[in-house]
Amino acid sequence: MESGAGKHWTEEEVKALLSVWSEKNIRKQLHGTLRNKGIFIYIAKRLQKLGVCRDWKQCRAKYKNLKYEYRTVKYAHNSGDVTKTMKFFHDLDAILRYEPVTQLAAEENGRCSATETQLNTSPTTDSTQ
Repeated sequence: MESGAGKHWTEEEVKALLSVWSEKNIRKQLHGTLRNKGIFIYIAKRLQKLGVCRDWKQCRAKYKNLKYEYRTVKYAHNSGDVTKTMKFFHDLDAILRYEPVTQLAAEENGRCSATETQLNTSPTTDSTQ
């Protein structure tokens, strides 16, 4: 199969990427990791076993694009605009809803501060502010 930077991902290729991405150990490694080339090399190898010939850069680019599009749609839905949608929204929601989300929390004096909320995870390190 030909792979190039401009080649569009098929629905089957995206589904394969989502299936690998949805694995708990992959999600855990991707979350909060800035230097993640090794993880995407591993994902590309896993995808090759599933018949998807993509290199690690293409996998990382698709991961970033899907994540960006998901957050755009999620923000629109939270703002009341339910017309904005994307093909794999529910799959991505299942994957990404367990990641810590930075939210603005209203304080008593009317100011807002950023707080980190984690769903279904426990903090592993105690951070001081």
